Amino acid sequence: MSRAHTPAEERVADSAKERILAAAEELFAESGFDATPTSRVADRAGVPKGLVHYYFNRKKDLLVALVARLPDSTVDHRGVVVAGDVAESLRRLVAALDAQLTASPLLSHLLWREADAHPAVRDAMRARYDDVAAQIEQVILAAGGPAVAADDVAAAAALLALAVSYRHSVARHSDEDDPIDRELTFVASALTRQPPARPAR
Repeated sequence: MSRAHTPAEERVADSAKERILAAAEELFAESGFDATPTSRVADRAGVPKGLVHYYFNRKKDLLVALVARLPDSTVDHRGVVVAGDVAESLRRLVAALDAQLTASPLLSHLLWREADAHPAVRDAMRARYDDVAAQIEQVILAAGGPAVAADDVAAAAALLALAVSYRHSVARHSDEDDPIDRELTFVASALTRQPPARPAR
């Protein structure tokens, strides 16, 4: 029967596990998951290779653990909606999503790059995209009310979610401050544009 760990031992273990994950994040982003052996992760983390396998049985378990470290992408829409102003509401939502991303641009870049090869990563990134699209749709409807073309909101939200997702996937390499502002303004304008009045008969 194994003895319980002391608080000091648990702190050391947590520190080692955190160093392993940080090293894996850096190395996978630099060289790719498949090209990075666990021995390099151990070297970068400053731990024995066996300790990596103690915490993460298989190398892909490191990737799954990194997926779990992505910051939550949920934004309380009540804090971003400006009634009657779809464009400003969307700007505020994207700014809030961007603020969450800045916590780990390296991790976001890494996971987008590995999504094609690893189903767990792909599923996580797809769920993240779906969540962002649902939030965009919610903000459009809350901000625009009856003025928006409701039939087009889902399609507009899907397109903007793609733009936001792409932007986040390349954030580590982008120097642009706000490359999506024109897209937000265009979508908001298209959704709230009133069709021309039909001439009276």
